Amino acid sequence: MATNFAKPENALKRAEELINVGQKEEALKALHGVIVSRRHRAWTKTLERIMFKHIELCVDMRKGRIAKEGLIQYRMACQQVNVNSLEEIIKHYMHLSTQKAELARSQAQALEDALDIDDLEADQKPEDLMLSYVSGQKGKDRSDRELVTPWFKFLWETYRTVLEILRNNSKLEGLYAMTAHRAFQFCKEYKRTTEFRRLCEIIRNHLANLNKYRDQRDRPDLTAPESLQLYLDTRFEQLKIATELELWQEAFRSVEDIHGLMSIVKKQPKASLMGVYYAKLTEIFWTSSSHLYHAYAWLKLFSLQKSFNKKLTQNDLQLIASSVVLAALSAPPYDLSIGASHLELENEKERNLRMANLIGFNLDLKLENREVLSRSSLLAELVSKGVMSCVTQEVKDLYHLLEHEFLPLDLASRVEPLLTKISKVGGKLSSASALPEVKLSQYVPSLEKLATLRLLQQVSQVYQSVQIENLSEKIPFIDFSLVEKISVDAMKHKFISMKVDHMKGTIIFSNLGLESDSVRDQLMVFAEHLNKSRSMIYTPAKNASKLADMLPSLAETVEKEHKRLLARKSIIEKRKEEQERQLLEMEREEEAKRLKLQKLTEEAEQKRLASEYEQRKNQRIRKEIEERELEEAQALLQEAEKRKGRRGKKHIIEGEKVTKQSLMEFALSEQLRERQEMEKKLQKFAKTMDYLERAKREEAAPLIEAAYQQRLEEEKVLHEREQEQEVELSRQRHDGDLKEKGRLSGMLGNKMQFQERVLNHRRAEYERLRSEREERIDQILQSRRQDRDMKRKMLFYLRSEEERINREREEEEARKREEAEKRKIEEAAKKAKLDAIAAKQRQKEQEAEEKERQRREALFGRSTEPAATPAARPPETAAAPGAAAPSSGRYVPKFRRAAPEGPTQAPPPAADPERFGGARPPAADPERFGGSRSGSGSGSSSRTSRW
Repeated sequence: MATNFAKPENALKRAEELINVGQKEEALKALHGVIVSRRHRAWTKTLERIMFKHIELCVDMRKGRIAKEGLIQYRMACQQVNVNSLEEIIKHYMHLSTQKAELARSQAQALEDALDIDDLEADQKPEDLMLSYVSGQKGKDRSDRELVTPWFKFLWETYRTVLEILRNNSKLEGLYAMTAHRAFQFCKEYKRTTEFRRLCEIIRNHLANLNKYRDQRDRPDLTAPESLQLYLDTRFEQLKIATELELWQEAFRSVEDIHGLMSIVKKQPKASLMGVYYAKLTEIFWTSSSHLYHAYAWLKLFSLQKSFNKKLTQNDLQLIASSVVLAALSAPPYDLSIGASHLELENEKERNLRMANLIGFNLDLKLENREVLSRSSLLAELVSKGVMSCVTQEVKDLYHLLEHEFLPLDLASRVEPLLTKISKVGGKLSSASALPEVKLSQYVPSLEKLATLRLLQQVSQVYQSVQIENLSEKIPFIDFSLVEKISVDAMKHKFISMKVDHMKGTIIFSNLGLESDSVRDQLMVFAEHLNKSRSMIYTPAKNASKLADMLPSLAETVEKEHKRLLARKSIIEKRKEEQERQLLEMEREEEAKRLKLQKLTEEAEQKRLASEYEQRKNQRIRKEIEERELEEAQALLQEAEKRKGRRGKKHIIEGEKVTKQSLMEFALSEQLRERQEMEKKLQKFAKTMDYLERAKREEAAPLIEAAYQQRLEEEKVLHEREQEQEVELSRQRHDGDLKEKGRLSGMLGNKMQFQERVLNHRRAEYERLRSEREERIDQILQSRRQDRDMKRKMLFYLRSEEERINREREEEEARKREEAEKRKIEEAAKKAKLDAIAAKQRQKEQEAEEKERQRREALFGRSTEPAATPAARPPETAAAPGAAAPSSGRYVPKFRRAAPEGPTQAPPPAADPERFGGARPPAADPERFGGSRSGSGSGSSSRTSRW
């Protein structure tokens, strides 16, 4: 029907006529056909009026899908010509939808009950359908639901349609942002959490598609300041609504969206928006119990407000600074990564880096660095940035008590009044601040937990055990059951070590390990005092000769010097190798740079050749297109010449220069002129036909009236005749019915007997079938009962068999454990025997080492005497090493294997000290070969040969 209109004005006129007679469906079809028709793709003012009427009909009949199709087609028509028209149409569409929804809301009396459904896009529930079928009359609640819910569904569908149409339109970015804001307000006003999540996902997908398809036409440019500001304002509005609806997961995703948008454009938003950003981050992290990230967000907010907000009062700054310090103190004082698995540590490391980027701390995450943001670094940063100078006195005193004071017995009693004062501090901030209100009372439970942990930590350093009653008195603000829960979490992360004995009513503290800081410090102090006491008791001798002091360290000095020279030589060699390696690397890098430069030059040359080829190809294609267009234009001119003779040709030839553009314009003007002449002829013909039809009807009117009066007279006579015949027939039928009744009245008794017999037969058949059915049901019940008994017996048997198998397996495992324990005991006994044998062997070796040392000392002492000679040495001294050698189990040279024949026998030349350069002793320094390392006879021989 819609494609029959040659002009859009006719379709609009026809639609108004149909609306006046109540046929809105037909009117909508007519207008929709004109909008989607290919004939009317160019924008006109008439098409705009048609679109306004089309939108009004769609809203009246709630035809959201038809309205969406019409808007898409209209966008294609006016995108490049008059985009403001599309904006006006969309605003009108949203205005009508909102107006209808508000009207339905005002008519309904119970809005909350009418909107109490989970999903506006879901169909009607089955229970509602069943209730509507069962109950004949509907109550007031269901009538309200029928009035309000459909219009709110349509309004929600309107927002989705508009966002889908405007998602990649750079000229209507402001309208897109306005629609998103209105959709957010709709979700906020009516508490539509499901729709809000879908709306956030829709906007998120739109942005992802913009970044994915960068070559789209009319795509918004995110690098432009105006576009970036609109998108950021939309995301910040999304974040605000998410926090007001308490959708914390969606709020966190909104924060990630804002951070991702800032990462894409590489530009920081305004300070006011960043203040809202960090303020919402504090709420999100506090709700998720991420106290450390909550404190870092507070720190960023404090720095931002202090730097950029010049209208901030001193009271507001003091409240924000106090919140920063209390948030930092609320973080757990122990490392949460202690005791976690490797996978949890890796996930926590990635999560820390992700949170650090969101908060604004760009850190370099290393593999060995598990802690990106920590409580200690945060407290140090608070002191360095001067935050502590802005806080209230109560917060400052609390900070010093919890972090720097050591009061194992009075900590809780001193903290309690401070917490009471802090809980009363807070209030609304000035309008210049990004936060509407600050309440310090929210940190009181976390601070009480921290005070409890500090008290337990300090008590564990002083006492080994404490009565539970005494400890409960020291912590007046927390129950002991909660103290147990806190201590369990702290012990899990190795912050304290304690045991609770409820039978004795005591708490037993123990050290976390020998390497703890407190134990190590005490041992160091104790060792220093012992050294001082020893030096006071055993004073060193002052009258010893300088030569005696120097000689024992001479061998060590020579050995150290020798090692130093060797180390210096090795260092020089390593430096030479490193220099050669660096030269090789430099040459390799230069070669790689040269190759890379050559490759880049070749690629640039190839790109230049390719671009030249593309340019030549494009020129050729453009030339072919121009030639083809010129041929088409000439063909159009030839057709015009055939139709009009030589007038068109003479008009073209009169011009100075015949070009393709002039030919095209002439051909188009000829076509337009012919079309206009044809339309004039059609209008004249239509007018003639109208006059002819009107004349025919005027002449036929009296003839039609006379024929009508004659027909009335004829039908009146016919009606009277038929009525008389009908009365006569009715009388005859009544007489016949009376005769038939008299004839059948004698058969009434037989009829009653037959009826009784049939009913008795049917009753007996029914009783028989009922008894058979009951018997069949009894049999089925009996068979099912037997099946249940069989299944129960089978389950009992299977359970018993499984228990027997488990019992046998446990006995077998116990027997294997006993055998393993016996083997371990036997292996331990065998190992003890071997250790005893090894100990005896080591003792023998130590004795041999001691004898060897005595021998070396004797030789060393003899070489230092100026008058002594090897021949004048007593035979006992010379023979002592040789006599001790066989008993030590070491290798003994040939000249020492036989006993000396007389006192005048000289030792072998190897014992001559002149062979070792005079002052150098012949015996090897034991520190050079590992100190007290035990060795065999071959080891002793190797040391002797070295010297």
